[in-house]
Amino acid sequence: MKLQKNELPVTMEGPGTKMRGLPGYGGMTVAFNELPAGTDMGPLLEGLKNNSCQCPHWGYIVEGELLIKYDNGTEESLTTGDVFYMPPGHTGIVKKDLKIIDFSPTKELNEVMDHITKKMAQFSQ
Repeated sequence: MKLQKNELPVTMEGPGTKMRGLPGYGGMTVAFNELPAGTDMGPLLEGLKNNSCQCPHWGYIVEGELLIKYDNGTEESLTTGDVFYMPPGHTGIVKKDLKIIDFSPTKELNEVMDHITKKMAQFSQ
């Protein structure tokens, strides 16, 4: 089964941001996300365990740079061409405009995204 990036439904959109995702890949959701430099996921994750994403992700950095901060205090920079695995317990800051493909377990991803949606609604009030 294959898809073009543009066939993935848009799940979230904002200035400089377009997130696309589709569940149904063997219990995984495939996503293609574009985020601008300066995007900090930290505030959107506040209230989750350790204020961090508890969903694992596997993927590829198409373009840009993403600083990942793990619950254990370590950090790593993911840049163009990197293949990655992010275990649960992380947050991230976009350092350079980012294009990223990732695969995440649908159940865990939905839990995190539901939390983020509620946080975004609070910020817009």
